[in-house]
Amino acid sequence: MSADDRIERAGLLYERAVFGGDTGAVTAAERELDAVEADLALARGRIVHARFLDSRQEDPHELRLFERAAELYRDLADVRGEAEALFWIGCFHQVVRDDDAAAVPVLEQSHRRAVHAGDALTASYALRHLGIADHRAGRLDSARERLEESTRLRRAAGFLPGVAANLVGLAYVTAGEGRRDEALRLLDEAGSIAEAAGADGILRHIREAQARL
Repeated sequence: MSADDRIERAGLLYERAVFGGDTGAVTAAERELDAVEADLALARGRIVHARFLDSRQEDPHELRLFERAAELYRDLADVRGEAEALFWIGCFHQVVRDDDAAAVPVLEQSHRRAVHAGDALTASYALRHLGIADHRAGRLDSARERLEESTRLRRAAGFLPGVAANLVGLAYVTAGEGRRDEALRLLDEAGSIAEAAGADGILRHIREAQARL
């Protein structure tokens, strides 16, 4: 249901409560508006995060927006929404604050809830960032396992820019295992996928990785 649909339904529930004497309609209307607020908080938080990636300046509103979305989704028993909001909380700690200790437990919660909700794309995001944490900690086997599973999910979903991004991560893991030629082949594949998908941002990361390796 779209935000407009939910707001319209809340208006109809208001009329049922005020003119029809249906007091239970007030609670139902509040839930409709809570769902709109949760979606808006999540969307706004993602935009704030995109601005961080450009400026590298933390905005204190970002974490609060994601936490509010997670709270609302939890109260609404929306497991899929909560999984996505939890991912972004974990992403904030890892990417913005460079704090894997805070990020990993939240990312693990996100992954569990995403699997439970059948949300393969959010599961792939959580696995990707758990793999990044493993890579940073020197756990290359676990990093490879998580990144490969994330990539499998993304291929199945047709999320090609995400596949290319994961192949960059796998290239770094592979280079860390001492297999530079294989790492470069992964980057070549990533480049082909990113070009086909028009993912210029990923292409910049691929070129940087090629220069480093």
